[in-house]
Formats: sequence, C-alpha cells, structure tokens
Amino acid sequence: MGHHGWRGNPPGTEDEARRRIVEAATACLDRAGLAKTSLSDVAAEAGVTRQTVYRYFPGLNDILRAVALAGVEEFAGRMERHLASFGSATEVAVESVVFAVRTVPGEPHLGLLLQAGEADFFTVGVSSPLAFSYGARILRNVPADWSAAGVTTDDDFQGLAEILMRLFLSFLQYPSTPALTDDGIRVLVRRWIGPALRG
Repeated sequence: MGHHGWRGNPPGTEDEARRRIVEAATACLDRAGLAKTSLSDVAAEAGVTRQTVYRYFPGLNDILRAVALAGVEEFAGRMERHLASFGSATEVAVESVVFAVRTVPGEPHLGLLLQAGEADFFTVGVSSPLAFSYGARILRNVPADWSAAGVTTDDDFQGLAEILMRLFLSFLQYPSTPALTDDGIRVLVRRWIGPALRG
C-alpha cells in the first residue's frame, strides 16, 4: 500500500494509529464475529498492511485485548449505576458478582471472547492489576457505607475488588451443575463474603 496506506489519511501519532486499528478490529468483530476475524481482516479494514499492524500490536490477541479495554469504561458506568441502588457494602458486593455473571457474557466484545473459547485470554485480562483497579474504582464510587464494613484504604478496595472479580470469573468459567440462579449466587456470596464485610 506504500504511501496510500491508511486510506490516504495517515494518523498523526502512534496513539491515533493504535486507536484506528482498534476501531477497525471492532468493526470486523461487529460484522463477522471473533471466529471469522483475522489480523489480515483488521489490516484491510484499517487500510494498511499486516506489517503496519504489527508495528503497533504484536498479534491479534493484543488487538482484541485493546478492543475489550475500550468497552470497559462504558461497562463500569453501567455497573456503578446498577450498584448505587443497594445500600450496604455486603449487598453491593453480592450484586456486583451477580451483575457481572449475568452481563459480561452478553457484552458485545467481552462476550465474544468467552464464547469463542478464549478463556485463558479472558482470565488474564480480568485477573490483571489493571482490572482490579477498575473494580476498586467502581466500588469506591458506589455510595455504600464502606467504613462501617471496614473497607477504608486503597488496598482494602483493591483487595475486595480482586476477590469479587475472581469469584465472578469462577462462576462464568466453571458454572455449577445445575447452574445457579441469580438468587442462588446471592445466597452463596452473601453467606461467605457478608461476614468479612461485618454484616
């Protein structure tokens, strides 16, 4: 493609180039799904060669991870709004797990990763320090009485977020037989997480 790359409109910065590749990948995923999206498809959608894509991303999984992260902010906002209606720290913790278990598989891009059997890839993303930081921020933004629950420091919020995220990941990847209902998940999480949050 030479100088005709980027459809004749080259990006001004590396960040813009990465963003445009992620947008191209998102368009491919929305149109064809994960199983039928290749790095070549992403390159063609962006109007560049595969070699150009490799300058910004080592491989397709790295692009997919960037696509998933691009949707995190919107998902986090929805979760915060949902959790704001629960008063106690225990209920916020319980409902965060239920919300994630029921919502993540239906998310346009996170759900695609799960359905396509990219479990290891998804696990690495959800159990990363960055993901725990997002989780801690969501909890901190919910107007529960965290101090009454003994959750007062950044480490407390980070630790609680990690436990809750590992829980929902487990429910998603290793569902019970028969599968637990939402109320079944609530009972289980409330019984064992509730006492740690002082009720």
